Amino acid sequence: MFFKRHTSVLACLICSTVLSSPLVAMADTTSDKKTSGVAAKHRPMKEKQKEKTASNVPSMLGATSPTDAVEDEKVEVHGHTHDLGDGDTGRAFGGGLMTPTDAPKSVSAVTRDYIAKQNPALNPMQLIALLPGANVSDTDPLGMTGGNMSVRGLTDSQMGFTLEGFPINDIGNFAIYPQEIVDAENLKTVRLAQGSADLDSPHISASGGVVDMYMIDPKKKMGGHVDMTYGSYNATRGFARFDTGYIGNTNMRAYFSYSQGRQDHWRGPGYENKKHGEMKIVNDWGDGNRVSLAVVGNNLQNNAYPSINMASWEKFGIGVDNQTNGANAVGTTSASGDKPAVSNTVYNRYYSNTSAGSNYYKLRSNPFTNIYASMPSTFKLTDHLILTETPYFWYGYGNGGGGYYQDLSKMSYAGAPNNQMQGYLNGVPNSGSNVLYNPSLTQTYRPGATTKLTWTAGPNRLMVGYWFEYSKQRQTAPYSAISPDGSPMNTWGDSDNVVLQNGETAQYRNTLTQTQVHTPFIGDSLSLLHNTLTIDAGLKYSIVKRDGTNYLPLATRYVSTNYYQALPTAAVRYKIDKHNQVFVSVSTNYRMPQNYSLYDSGSYSKAGYSTKASPGQQPEISISEEAGWRYQDDLISSSITYFHYNFTNRLFTQTSVNEAGQYWTTNINGGGEHSDGVDAEIGTRPIYHLRPYVSFEYLHAVTDSNLPVSGRNLAGATVSDYVRTKGKIAPQAPGYQVGFGIDYDDGPRFFGFDLKYVAKQYSTFMNDEHIPDYVRMNIHMGYRLPKMGIFKSPTIRLNLQNISNQRYLGWINSPQVMAHRNTGIFGQSVGGNAPTYRIASPFAAIATMSSDF
Repeated sequence: MFFKRHTSVLACLICSTVLSSPLVAMADTTSDKKTSGVAAKHRPMKEKQKEKTASNVPSMLGATSPTDAVEDEKVEVHGHTHDLGDGDTGRAFGGGLMTPTDAPKSVSAVTRDYIAKQNPALNPMQLIALLPGANVSDTDPLGMTGGNMSVRGLTDSQMGFTLEGFPINDIGNFAIYPQEIVDAENLKTVRLAQGSADLDSPHISASGGVVDMYMIDPKKKMGGHVDMTYGSYNATRGFARFDTGYIGNTNMRAYFSYSQGRQDHWRGPGYENKKHGEMKIVNDWGDGNRVSLAVVGNNLQNNAYPSINMASWEKFGIGVDNQTNGANAVGTTSASGDKPAVSNTVYNRYYSNTSAGSNYYKLRSNPFTNIYASMPSTFKLTDHLILTETPYFWYGYGNGGGGYYQDLSKMSYAGAPNNQMQGYLNGVPNSGSNVLYNPSLTQTYRPGATTKLTWTAGPNRLMVGYWFEYSKQRQTAPYSAISPDGSPMNTWGDSDNVVLQNGETAQYRNTLTQTQVHTPFIGDSLSLLHNTLTIDAGLKYSIVKRDGTNYLPLATRYVSTNYYQALPTAAVRYKIDKHNQVFVSVSTNYRMPQNYSLYDSGSYSKAGYSTKASPGQQPEISISEEAGWRYQDDLISSSITYFHYNFTNRLFTQTSVNEAGQYWTTNINGGGEHSDGVDAEIGTRPIYHLRPYVSFEYLHAVTDSNLPVSGRNLAGATVSDYVRTKGKIAPQAPGYQVGFGIDYDDGPRFFGFDLKYVAKQYSTFMNDEHIPDYVRMNIHMGYRLPKMGIFKSPTIRLNLQNISNQRYLGWINSPQVMAHRNTGIFGQSVGGNAPTYRIASPFAAIATMSSDF
């Protein structure tokens, strides 16, 4: 944080030369300008703050502390001063899709110049879709059902996500839910480090890089921002933020915001309803001291879109939405032999108490409530010693709903005679078949803190720190009653449950996981030759202890795992001249096994539970190497990076067939993988009001091991073998991606177009099924009106998403070893398993009115 603030001082000096360029239509200062150097007239306190004067030393040692806010700025356009509003400067490279950096590794970012012009409901993952290597998919126009992302062929569960310095991946399976994180209006920067985490990044799942998100700071003057949105599929959303300005005769300032959005499903029945609140308090004083508190609260009620297999997509496309009662199972066929099950690709609009009723859309809800709180603070203890402290707390409670058709007289129960036990609903036995509500319920408590001391002496900077976290995650999956109309008696699923004859609640899973993380780290950065040469080296040592309790009968009750992992890193950056620089970095990253690998769960039979525990898994280890070149001047910013990864113990979920001929899942280490590729991006400041941006990636990711499979042979017997996956292209790793964006902004008017091309992606390790390449295009346009009363920057804008209305599979939800029958290395003929996919969102028009006040 100490050195980042001084990057801004140099950046401001560099940017001041932009005024002399005849191609630059607007006066320019860097979009990363900090608030620390506030003019004396804005200071409410008598004691004036000093300007920060530390050297501009790039580093990969740490980035948990949030950046400061951009000052309110005005732009000179055609001789008139115009306030662009909402943090948009009109100057950032590539329309806000690129920022200058001296980091000795690959880093890309989007800023308010881009964010402020997009659909305000977009989540952070959607906002970085054009950056190099970012393969982003969504399922709805407003991003309320989340989305998925891979970077350089590594999925979002292999990446670490932080907001204001604290981790927001699920501590159990490391999933990320981008719709819950932060409102775009309060989002200052989203920073993507494609290759590696920083030393102080608080993650145990970042084998493929990190995404750091920073909120804007409260403004120094009282005011705020409001916007209203309406669009396709009855989408509505409102947002309001109030900034207090400086509070009394202090340096404290705060903002409080609230948003609420709703939309109908674009295919099939269902809707999303999201309520979201945020606050941030900042107090800075003296020379570099700062305390901030950020709190985010989210409540989401929505219905899910189903994942589908290729056979269903080819037959039904986006699905047949049945408009009349009794047509719930249109076109549904069962699996037969090597053919996967084929079913409608939307959930049923109407309910029936049959097996088809389990696909009733009201049983596929996803209610969730979560609260994030973080207090990143910086204290300048001496002229050479800085303490940074980031305590945080994460709470979440909710589920992913599902339907289940079950004869309660034959409720599966481990240890009962013939594996059968009478089930009771509300104390009444029921011998008939019923549709039940069977959500997967999770409750998480997650406190932690990252502490670090940074000592500087001349050209040397030493950082020593410690990350500690202790989390408790309770996960259950009870069966519960539904109303006569098919809706759950309780959407949360924590009451009206099926109770078995022995008095226990019937559960699909029932676990408690406690995770302790201890991670000391140390790093040193040396700046030589007048800061033209910077050398970084560091080490963190991650100690993770997991204690699990499985409350299901006949399952292993207690399990404990301990992991110890040393993670060294090193980097060199050299400035050839004031415009050109090169860098080389190497880092070690890892991802813990997911917590569900510790437990048996699911339905019970003579062969045991349908999901098998695999507690002996080793962490997934990646060694990443990068070499890059950057050219940065007043008009152009560009970079190109070569990268190489080596993976060991790749973790993935495998579906197999047990000795009883029943399908079951487990988690395995899938051996090795390596990848090579090139990332590149280039953007400009305004050239006659135009700011183009282009990104590119070439990726060659290859599986290095033959993987084990089990399944049925042609005679119907269960067999096991290895298949020849060695040398095949890894799943979810498109060979090429191209991003293009162009922004026109003359002050009153703005217009933008962006395009993303993603090459085909294999969905199996055997490369026998894939999703085709696709192109997605979006347009934004708007007009800034003159000041109207208290509204300082009234703006009207229109966002058109997926303008060609292309219908395509955007994400591989569950890669498999193989989709079709193959002959193994030892001659066994083994059947495959169908991968599943998600359908990308269609064309949508979103109109927004907004203004600062």
